Amino acid sequence: MTDVAREAGCSQATVSFVLNHSPGIKLSPETKQRVFEAARRLGYAVPAMPVPASRGRRIGFIADQLATSPEAMVAIEGLTQAARAGGDVVLVAQTHNDAELEAELIRTFVEQRVSALVYMTIFTREVVLPEALVGLDMPVYLLNCYTTNQTYPAVVPSEIAGGQRSTRHLIESGHRRIATITGEIWMEAAQDRLKGYRRALATADIPFDPRLVVEGDWSASAGYDATRQLLALPEPPTAIFCQNDRTAIGCYEALKEAGYDIPGDMAVVGYDDEEISRHLHPRLTTSILPHRAMGQWIVEQLGEFVPGQERYPLVKLECPLVERDSVAGPRG
Repeated sequence: MTDVAREAGCSQATVSFVLNHSPGIKLSPETKQRVFEAARRLGYAVPAMPVPASRGRRIGFIADQLATSPEAMVAIEGLTQAARAGGDVVLVAQTHNDAELEAELIRTFVEQRVSALVYMTIFTREVVLPEALVGLDMPVYLLNCYTTNQTYPAVVPSEIAGGQRSTRHLIESGHRRIATITGEIWMEAAQDRLKGYRRALATADIPFDPRLVVEGDWSASAGYDATRQLLALPEPPTAIFCQNDRTAIGCYEALKEAGYDIPGDMAVVGYDDEEISRHLHPRLTTSILPHRAMGQWIVEQLGEFVPGQERYPLVKLECPLVERDSVAGPRG
């Protein structure tokens, strides 16, 4: 853009607006032509005009919450990127758990003649779908939630496998006294990650010690308090599996306050792969929540939808482990 701007005698912003065909930006035809010609003279391929939305499908996306955590926005980004490649458009709405608003949004999307509806919950859970969503003459997909009778295609993270993989990584690094700090245990994600933790211990013939399991609430302060509790045990752990990255932040603070080196004195594993995990010292080993892949999966299924199918398998996508610098073998 710097080269083209210099050649065309305009700003980089103008070049960006012209080459990206940005809507709502009023530029003269002469300016646009000057930018296009400058780009061609310099040997750059000029991007084609974007496909108008009317040529593709419109996909309605309904979520109960968007601002509670970044996962919803990551899922939307994965969905919209995959949809845009086929000339499709995603229309997003938030219900704030308001049943009347939810029904109104569904009716609005139906009136807008969307090709499919995506229904997402911010917490992984079983749902009873709103009546307005049942029996629609269009594909309906569930993202991060599912129904008991599995009458709609649904995709969720593979949390048990994720918890098992995180714990197994610590075991393979030589640890046998491994603690875990859970989230709020009424939530399915916390329950499943704990199941994975216990499954990994059992597979390695390591006895389960309930004193090494501390319930938190996904927050940094809970991670701090839980870590202090674990360090006060007569025989503290040598590794801690924090069931989300925010918990790991508090865990780091408590360990450093107590004079522990990470990972020399204590190995730590997080979960979620939030942006902060790359910037902690040391960088945090953690697992990726596959919300982007879940959004992409929805678009991949659009062309394969089979109307009238009675049951659909619940699809669980892997939570890959990202190995960084917070795990080492136990000393001695």
